[in-house]
Amino acid sequence: MSIEVKVPLLPESISEATVATWYKKAGDTVKRDENIVDLETDKVMLEVPAPNDGVLKEILKETGSIVHAEEVIAFIDAVTTPAEKKTAEPAQQAAPAVSQKASVISPVQPTSPSSTSPSGSSQESPTLSPSVRRVVAEHEVDISQVKGTGKGGRITKENVMAAISASPVTTSTIDSTLTGARPEKRVPMTRMRARIAERLLEVAQNTAMLTTFNEINMAQVIDIRSRFREKFEKIYKVRLGFMSFFVRACVEALKRSPIVNASIDGNDTIYHGYYDIGVAVSTDRGLVVPVLRDADKMTTAEIEAKIAEYAEKARLGKLTLEEMQGGTFTITNGGVFGSLMATPLLNAPQCAILGMHKIQERPVAENGQVVIRPMMYVALSYDHRLIDGKESVTFLANVKGLLEDPARLILEV
Repeated sequence: MSIEVKVPLLPESISEATVATWYKKAGDTVKRDENIVDLETDKVMLEVPAPNDGVLKEILKETGSIVHAEEVIAFIDAVTTPAEKKTAEPAQQAAPAVSQKASVISPVQPTSPSSTSPSGSSQESPTLSPSVRRVVAEHEVDISQVKGTGKGGRITKENVMAAISASPVTTSTIDSTLTGARPEKRVPMTRMRARIAERLLEVAQNTAMLTTFNEINMAQVIDIRSRFREKFEKIYKVRLGFMSFFVRACVEALKRSPIVNASIDGNDTIYHGYYDIGVAVSTDRGLVVPVLRDADKMTTAEIEAKIAEYAEKARLGKLTLEEMQGGTFTITNGGVFGSLMATPLLNAPQCAILGMHKIQERPVAENGQVVIRPMMYVALSYDHRLIDGKESVTFLANVKGLLEDPARLILEV
């Protein structure tokens, strides 16, 4: 019988999705719960599993199509087991006058996983990571022509990029205004990238954003991390990074400057009596900001464990919309990419964001002497409609003081 493949219910606030990548083509064998297509929304990638064993009969929505919740995007000819067939036969004999439209479709024998297409290529689709899927979709790579060099023959992103570089550039990828050997390829923005661009432009147009800077001597934090890193990891099974220190310092500073933890709603100021800290994570598809709920109630180990969990989910494209919604304040770390100083953009509707940067040894003056210290520039971008210079500078000075003397975090002084 023919079974519909439908778009799943979309997360709240998302009305449509884009068909990103089909992993099967019409005529391919599919297995129940096997991912056959990825749908890209503004914020997350959704996998659509096959509802039944069978053969993918027809694809109704090709890559790039806009789809909505519950919309039918394909049909599968389901495999009828011998038991199901035996049960169906008496029913057919009892109702000989059934119309042709309602008649049972003869079962299609599934292709063995080891079977090949007429050209000799395997019909079985390889398992791809989200980053590889994205590159395959953007460059329209025939994955059957790519040889995997990863573990167990797994296809890596490097394998796909090598295949793209090796393939000849067709005339369809060259801008008609160009001549000679100067190819260009026009690739539509991913849905997520377009949404990020839209939100950033909205922030630039609708907020009075200003940035204040300071620098932090990271010697004390580095010393604590060096002394307790191995013991911490042994006890809590998670590595001790710098982000947990910044999360705890920001929470304490937010308690002292409630306006920095607030947001604007029309002509109203909303003071949040909780501390949901967003931690920006870079992925192949763009920047995502999962949220540490009630960060003020979390231990250092819980913060590090949650950040590690979010980072892994982001890498695999498994973050849920609920994990990225809300947040009262955001921290972003450009230092992991070597950034020495930058101005972070607000994560609306939040009114402030802290930017961390690279730790670099440089000469500083202490007690009348020039000494070498591991220093980090930090930047606080804020919405000047709500936060004045005094509050922003005070907040950043508190963060600096708490990190330069971490004992204050324990004593909350």
